[in-house]
Amino acid sequence: MLGGREETGNSDLVHEPQHLPAQVTVTAPARLHLGFLDLNGGLGRRFGSLGITLDAPATRLVLAFAAQESVRGPDAARARALLARAAAAEGIAAPLALTIAEAIPAHAGLGSGTQLALAIAAAAARLAGHPADVARLAAGLDRGARSGIGIAAFAAGGVILDGGRGPATAVPPVIARLAFPPAWRILLLADPAAEGLSGRAEQEAFARLPPFPDREAASLCRLVVMAALPALAERDLAGFGAAVTEWQERIGDHFAAVQGGRFTSPRVAAALAALRREGVAGVGQSSWGPTGFALFAAEAEAERARAAIDPALGLTLCVTRGRNRGAEVLVSDAGEG
Repeated sequence: MLGGREETGNSDLVHEPQHLPAQVTVTAPARLHLGFLDLNGGLGRRFGSLGITLDAPATRLVLAFAAQESVRGPDAARARALLARAAAAEGIAAPLALTIAEAIPAHAGLGSGTQLALAIAAAAARLAGHPADVARLAAGLDRGARSGIGIAAFAAGGVILDGGRGPATAVPPVIARLAFPPAWRILLLADPAAEGLSGRAEQEAFARLPPFPDREAASLCRLVVMAALPALAERDLAGFGAAVTEWQERIGDHFAAVQGGRFTSPRVAAALAALRREGVAGVGQSSWGPTGFALFAAEAEAERARAAIDPALGLTLCVTRGRNRGAEVLVSDAGEG
């Protein structure tokens, strides 16, 4: 044996873990998907997205060699299928134990599926002694069908602009990445009684959408590149928030027919409208929702806004910050705990 791998037959097949890491712990960040740039596609590329990596919530899991296969924790059913696929891709034949300590809420618009898939794939790769190349893992998992924000958030964090998909795109390329100002805060507003679209329902919703006008796509691109991103670079919250809010309104109106309105959750919509009346710089919905968000210059402002949200709306509220680094992948050898 060499490095825990069999020297004959398939040299990539991991049978014995003696010389490999005992376990791998991965913490993968949630993200906000602020919207698409170009749903028209007339230039040969479609989608393109802007997103913000979040410091919380996150998915944290531990993968280890074990005497018997097991998957425990939230989202275990989905994780079991992902683990089988990841183990096969990395050539792992030994039993594995996967423990999900915490998980990004599913179907909430925060990228839970991509982060869970990448976290499991990265853990399996490192457990097998392979590099956790994010682009390779994402392509093997068929992630990034429309947006590359979740993949880029896992890889490096920050505020990310991706270039959408062209005829030969494997993973949407990152064309800009800026730091989220450390002092700024984000108030997340989640509706536990609602779910965003995913899977086949999401595909059917895209199919039902009306054609997106070329001029509107061009205008949105200008809004992002010449208003939102420069304001972010100059740490101008008012300018960034105004651009994000306008973009959200225009994209939300396009999706209204398939998600029931500009926002998926009427209760989140009511809370965001109240925040706008109080002069909050920027508000919107992440992806298909139902999670909404609001932008603030400092933590104290975000906490005051959270305290002022009507409790009767029944929303789950969380103040978080942007995350300017990607996922954490920690490798532990036997005896390290």
